Amino acid sequence: MAGSKVRIDQMADEIMKGLTEYADLATDEMKSAVKKAGKTVKDEIKANAPKKTGQYASSWTAKTTLETAHSLHLTVHSPKKYQLAHLLEHGHAKRGGGRTKAQPHIAPAEAVGIEQLEAEIERALK
Repeated sequence: MAGSKVRIDQMADEIMKGLTEYADLATDEMKSAVKKAGKTVKDEIKANAPKKTGQYASSWTAKTTLETAHSLHLTVHSPKKYQLAHLLEHGHAKRGGGRTKAQPHIAPAEAVGIEQLEAEIERALK
């Protein structure tokens, strides 16, 4: 009886070791997928942003805001021209009356990034 208990303990240890290795590999794959999706969103916004002078479009960046052993938070934003983002995306009231036309460029880029992230995660976990 004691011999079989040792085998079960060893088997449980090996299973836990395998699960830990899989979790570490999955975490690395997820972080890589998040970074790729963030770069795609940034590039999509830059490509589709209104270009009066080009400063707004070129100001977009992807920044890691939080990274732990098991998670990664990436923020895509325009640190220099953040005031314009909402106004351009949704339109705004003009000084003399009326409204400007909305120029959606953030929401479509976000949708592309979400699709890419889902595909990358599915691929990584297969």
